Amino acid sequence: MSRTQKALVITEVGKPLTLITDRPIPTPGPGQVQVKVRVAGLNYHDAKSRSYGLLILRDLSPVTNDGIAGVDLPFIPTNDVVGTVSELGPGVTELSIGDRIVYHPSFAPGSTQNGLQEYALADLAFLAKIPDSITDDEAATLPSNILAPLVALFITLQIPAPWSPAAASFDYTNTKLLIIGGGSNCGLFGVQLAKLANIGTIVVVGGDEAQVRSFGATHIIDRHLGYETVLEEIQKIVGDDLVYAYDAVTPPEGQLLALNALSSSKKGALARLLPLGPVDESKVVGKKAGFEVRDVFGSSHWHPELARGFWERLPGFLLDGRIRPLGFVAEHGLRAEVVNEVFDRYDSGGRVVKTHIHL
Repeated sequence: MSRTQKALVITEVGKPLTLITDRPIPTPGPGQVQVKVRVAGLNYHDAKSRSYGLLILRDLSPVTNDGIAGVDLPFIPTNDVVGTVSELGPGVTELSIGDRIVYHPSFAPGSTQNGLQEYALADLAFLAKIPDSITDDEAATLPSNILAPLVALFITLQIPAPWSPAAASFDYTNTKLLIIGGGSNCGLFGVQLAKLANIGTIVVVGGDEAQVRSFGATHIIDRHLGYETVLEEIQKIVGDDLVYAYDAVTPPEGQLLALNALSSSKKGALARLLPLGPVDESKVVGKKAGFEVRDVFGSSHWHPELARGFWERLPGFLLDGRIRPLGFVAEHGLRAEVVNEVFDRYDSGGRVVKTHIHL
């Protein structure tokens, strides 16, 4: 096998991706496998990497923000990867050549794990074998979009993961959770994870009512009703008991809805996926017990204990239907023009169906 490969890379922040043909093929180390990539899924954060340097420029990256100026270029985007095992690292016995896997790459500088290349590496702790009943594309809808709410609920909001020792003494039945952005991928997976934990009241703003309810929401509120009406509807359901809120989609000004829905007498917290700036706290009213705004970084490698527990259970969750894949569209080939066009739509705020690149 040739020791070089094709890849789509960012060579300069703010410029289109380009195709290269001389990217070194990485060799797996202990606890790793080499993967022949079959599907690489594009996401919002990948577009921000290209256009603004997210995860590339050190002052924009929670991974590389170590006080050292610099960039991580060339950079291969995409953190939703499906492929077949093509080489085992030293001592790896858990997998076999040809096994079909889905995994979550590292966000670390110089990562050799991202998807827009013919061969990549995967860490055993953050991958799962794909059940025969699940397609490559279905599996590729998961990694980034389910890890963000996984971390939001079970790390950021400090609700115990249902497989953790703390779950035995946690009252899930009487817990209330508000999810803003029920129509987004991260919102829909958040609903599924809340249901997986048997949270008793799952209030969701946005999304298709039938779909969101089928995933486990107990209450769905039309986001188009207007701020005051939506807030009133939430408060009718949760009263003064809401201490957990998760916002999957809105910028800081939109996060006021979840914050104002939080309890007044109990200290609540909002986990947000878009930490684009501070919230105007002068517009958060009546929170006598206070509140916290907490940022989410949905990385398996940053939260290894939680992520390892999830990834080892994921095949079972998929088989019994407790986790269900989401929608996608497929494009074939490592074509820079296709990926750049999807990223352009993300940047312009246009509607984007999750796009998978088939290698």
